[in-house]
Amino acid sequence: MTVFLLESCTQARSGDVNNATAHYSSALEPAKPEEAGMSSTRLQRIDTFFQKAIDQGWLPGAVNIIARHGKIVYYKNMGWSDIEGQKRQKKDDLFRLASMTKAFISVGVMILYEEGHFLLDDPISDFIPEYKTPRVLVSFNPVDTSYTTQPAKREITIRDLLTHTSGIAYGFYDKRFKAIYDKAGIPVRGVEAPITIEKTMKAMGGLPLKHHPGEEFTYGFNTDLLGYFIETVSGMNLAEFLDNRLFKPLGIKDTYFYIPDHKADRLVKVYGEWEKGKLEALANKGGQFSKTDYPLVGARTYFAGGGGMSGTAMDYAIFLQMLLNKGTYNGHRILSPKTVALMCKNQIGNVPLGTLGERVIGKNRFGLGFSVATESGSTEKPGSVGRLGWGGTYNTLYWFDPKEDLLAISMTQVYPTQHGELHDKFEVLTYQALVE
Repeated sequence: MTVFLLESCTQARSGDVNNATAHYSSALEPAKPEEAGMSSTRLQRIDTFFQKAIDQGWLPGAVNIIARHGKIVYYKNMGWSDIEGQKRQKKDDLFRLASMTKAFISVGVMILYEEGHFLLDDPISDFIPEYKTPRVLVSFNPVDTSYTTQPAKREITIRDLLTHTSGIAYGFYDKRFKAIYDKAGIPVRGVEAPITIEKTMKAMGGLPLKHHPGEEFTYGFNTDLLGYFIETVSGMNLAEFLDNRLFKPLGIKDTYFYIPDHKADRLVKVYGEWEKGKLEALANKGGQFSKTDYPLVGARTYFAGGGGMSGTAMDYAIFLQMLLNKGTYNGHRILSPKTVALMCKNQIGNVPLGTLGERVIGKNRFGLGFSVATESGSTEKPGSVGRLGWGGTYNTLYWFDPKEDLLAISMTQVYPTQHGELHDKFEVLTYQALVE
């Protein structure tokens, strides 16, 4: 696959190389916004916006972090983690990260890549033989869930999985694949049954793809498969690998697939906004919405790399600062600068994004684990070309902007929401406070 270049994560701010490189081995520390070229007065507009959302009843609470030049310039907790229980939102509360889990897995893959275990365009079947002869869905009968397929033009590569171009879909975005996955016993997120990602990812190897590998962007179980790939290559289960190779070196102490019992009371309650301005706890809705306690219950053996982790806003800020620091944090190097730069380049060229891809990416593209802002995409919001980020189902968000040496995280727990503008407005409010 051809790699298409944009500004990379390792590119410093224009005209200020010394300042941008000064903190590459440092830990995040609080500072006055003005010390990092941001306005204290303008940052208070974030307080006003989020408090209004809480008062209007469509946001229960939030924890937001903004850091620039390795300095934390904004770190606020507002509202409630449990409205009915009258529990105030705390900075160290634990949020279900959902798809924000994917960035951890992508970095884990690149850790092994740097050790020479594989090349990005190696077939995944070299490590997981069940994917040796992929097939593409041709027709589907909703009456009996039968289907026909044709041979894929080529095998799925590791790069395909990192970029969501393998053809492996998510069932909750396509009824055909939901029926196929349900029949094969493929779980959506965390599960209570004592199963493993080895079992489910091997089973998925015999299921059809939505399209030929590399020909389209399809958001799906790609990162879950990469989680099992990490287990296969490293010899550790995914939780152990992330803890030993990523979290402990960075000092990340509150991010888990399954939250320890002594920290369970810090898990934030999930709410849904089915009616505008009216929140209701998801657990009260029944059915699939009652499964909001999944990080706390069950066998705790299934590590969903695509969306199964929970953690704090500060843990995620440390992780993003490592990427802004060219792969190092507080004296611990996780990746080389060249590998981080590779992850931050547009890896999918101009392949079709499909309806879902256009909704979640817009005019931007995708790197090895997160979206990458293009020239046209950066005209829609104040972020720079090369800005990177993603979000999670429960209304969590992150981005990091190498050109401005800036990161931002917004954590809340609302699904569904009638206020899809939350993330865009938070981004505007962050950039408008940048005055240097």
